Amino acid sequence: MNNEQTIIDQLDKIKSNQTNVVLFSPCRIGEGILQLGNLERDNLIFKFKKGHYSQTYFIPASGSGSRMFAFLFDYFNQQEASDFGSIERFMNHIQEFAFYHTLPLEIRERIASDTISIEELITYLLGEEGLNFASLPKGLVPFHYLEPFVLNPFQEHILQGDKLSNGKVKFHFTIQPEFEKKIAESIKSLELLTAKKYDVSFSVQSKESDSYAFTKDGELAMDNGEVIRRPAGHGALLENLNQIDSDIVFIRNIDNIQHFDNSQQSADAWAILGGMLQDFRQKMNVVAAKPTKDYLVELNQQYQFLSPSEINAIKTEADILKIINRPIRVCGMVRNEGQPGGGPFWIDDNGVITKQIVEKAQISMQPDQFKLMIKSTHFNPVMMALCPKDLNGNKLDLNDYKDESKYFVVNKQHKGQDIQYIELPGLWNGSMANWNTLFVEISQSTFSPVKTILDLLVDDHKGKK
Repeated sequence: MNNEQTIIDQLDKIKSNQTNVVLFSPCRIGEGILQLGNLERDNLIFKFKKGHYSQTYFIPASGSGSRMFAFLFDYFNQQEASDFGSIERFMNHIQEFAFYHTLPLEIRERIASDTISIEELITYLLGEEGLNFASLPKGLVPFHYLEPFVLNPFQEHILQGDKLSNGKVKFHFTIQPEFEKKIAESIKSLELLTAKKYDVSFSVQSKESDSYAFTKDGELAMDNGEVIRRPAGHGALLENLNQIDSDIVFIRNIDNIQHFDNSQQSADAWAILGGMLQDFRQKMNVVAAKPTKDYLVELNQQYQFLSPSEINAIKTEADILKIINRPIRVCGMVRNEGQPGGGPFWIDDNGVITKQIVEKAQISMQPDQFKLMIKSTHFNPVMMALCPKDLNGNKLDLNDYKDESKYFVVNKQHKGQDIQYIELPGLWNGSMANWNTLFVEISQSTFSPVKTILDLLVDDHKGKK
């Protein structure tokens, strides 16, 4: 598609702004979300660990770490809205952060003797002459102290994945290209510590996928004579994911990683999701050998991956084969404790009910939709096991299974001017809309994301003493 046609198509999408999904009902236990007993979990963990299949951890890791320190920026810039409570907590607990162990001895001594100013410390932490956290991707910010080592999320995702898979695993990180050397050096240092070699690769979100920005009047937004373009959201990473040729692909966000001492529940969750994926594929092969609607209905009663409307639409053997050969995702779901919003829902798409992961931004605040949203019991922590192949092991083109209509319209400011642009269907939203989808309840302890540096003070991020 040429640039002119792309611009026209993107502007048309903004003008139509038909981005809201129509909720039919929330997925709940027994209504689209599977809840496993202890024996079932143990069997799936055993199944996964005994299996022989290629595995890749696919970790989106291009996010900036600067937002973790927003309250420090505000304080340093003397904004009236500075969060003084966060500043106080940060300073009172500074010796508990992993980065503290990377500070020069002189600065640690001045912290201990209370002879360093907050401004001076912030300058060292965020500035180029110090640790430069203001410019680093989040994955290079030290998260945990595993005595005597200070580890960042790149290193810890590798440690946890390698432990689970006994070395039979690859790691793929999507990154900002300017940091590839630093990230590679970080991983090399981990290899020196563990005396192991890890299979790690990188890719970059394609600049060609960047969206065009428009003014409120529908004109191309310009900056010094140049057309403004913006990254098109994590849906653009579908192309990166599409290049991964493994039997199982695990997806998790770079900032959701627990201290290694507290990682067993996450390791068990990965094994459960991977074991269920293999179990589901095996039973799909039974259906493939005798593709009858009765077999498919029986399988659906166990896994709850199709709605009655989807079952009713099946008319031929070819319809069955088409369904069972779609890519598969098994998604962990965590109980929602006071955070209603995006998560697992059955949605109504012109009379066809399908199971989807829905972002809060996609939900209309009309009373009927709002009532359905707040009845949601679980949310999506982004912990998924995927199979991008058909039942014969042939790699599928994942572009064939996305829903282009599930894009987002984003409104922001650029140097004082209001701009709007589209984001592609989210990677685990519209970009996986036509996959076979299973939702499984997993432990709350698998979800401990680090949105601010203060999140590292919670127990999941502290090692055993």
